[in-house]
Amino acid sequence: MTSASATLPVPVAAPRREGFRARLIEFLLVGGATLALFPLAWLLRRAVGLDASELALGFLTFHAATVINDPHFAVTYLLFYKDARRRAFGGALPPAQRARYIVAGLLVPLALLAWATCALATGSARTMGFMIQLMFLLVGWHYVKQGFGVLTVLSARRGFRFSPLERKVVLSHCFAAWAYAWASPADPGRELEEKGVIYTSLAHPPALEPVTRAAFALSVLALLWVLARRWRAERRLPPLGPLSGFLITVWLWTVYSSLDRLMMYVIPALHSIQYLYFVWLLKRNEARDAEGPPLFGRPTGLRLGLLAASAVGLGWVVFRGAPALLDGALVLGTSDDETMAGLGPTPYFAAAYVFVNIHHYFMDNVIWRRENPDTRYLLRQDAQGSASG
Repeated sequence: MTSASATLPVPVAAPRREGFRARLIEFLLVGGATLALFPLAWLLRRAVGLDASELALGFLTFHAATVINDPHFAVTYLLFYKDARRRAFGGALPPAQRARYIVAGLLVPLALLAWATCALATGSARTMGFMIQLMFLLVGWHYVKQGFGVLTVLSARRGFRFSPLERKVVLSHCFAAWAYAWASPADPGRELEEKGVIYTSLAHPPALEPVTRAAFALSVLALLWVLARRWRAERRLPPLGPLSGFLITVWLWTVYSSLDRLMMYVIPALHSIQYLYFVWLLKRNEARDAEGPPLFGRPTGLRLGLLAASAVGLGWVVFRGAPALLDGALVLGTSDDETMAGLGPTPYFAAAYVFVNIHHYFMDNVIWRRENPDTRYLLRQDAQGSASG
């Protein structure tokens, strides 16, 4: 999504009446539901109190992750490693994209595997802590780049294109938001816990927060300037749905994600739904092509159903089944082994969680580029002409 809209044909806009319901659903899926959930979170907290509402929402989101968050990670592997040999060593990809594919698909996971193995073998919470901090550094980058994709791809589906200058300004706003979110609040080096691993965070220089805040403020002004410039020139702004999804992703999910404690439980699920919507767009249109002549393949619904079931199953294995088996056999069942003591009771779950998160970001940087031939399906329109699907 980060750059796929740059080279694809501009679709014909759909009639407003035909596309309204689809566009409303799309708006909710790509971030708009956040605006409805904030007052609901306030009402829940007011009705039962903060502690009870946190317990209930934490329980709900933990179990909902099996069918939302975990598949969002797992489906990336299904997309990325499809036709892996042809993509890495054949002519399916241009040379630069092939190099990215090999780095993200082979070198990065090998490096992460070595890193995690070293942490597990030595029982080093410090080593695992560095991996966790890399994960948190990259998560902001992943969120804002996905927000950029929401804006550019969905705008292109409505026939609105950003100029090179506008794209640079929007990206600058994304990266300034990422930097400010990571630097705020100032961190002198604290003892933190993640998935049972207790580690000490790397200290941020005291000046980092105000500097990144100033850069973020300037990027807001630059963004307003290019939008006003476009309006003066064409009396036109980006479509409201994509623009709202972008601003919600950057502002409410990334920079000010701690605005409401209850919403912090929900944001990862909202991000995953946003991601899965674009997977659905791509794979639905690809399946429709394969369903018709000359291939006459499986029905589109069956293909999408198999993909969804595969993503849920793989997500369960990676985040639930395999880590629980390893932690139960190699950690909980060996109480006299002190090697793992520094990594908590579930070190294999922590390692799998961090590994997949980091690898996910690298794979996404290959999948959603315009150099990937599959991204041509992102702007493919429905037979009825609807721009939203």
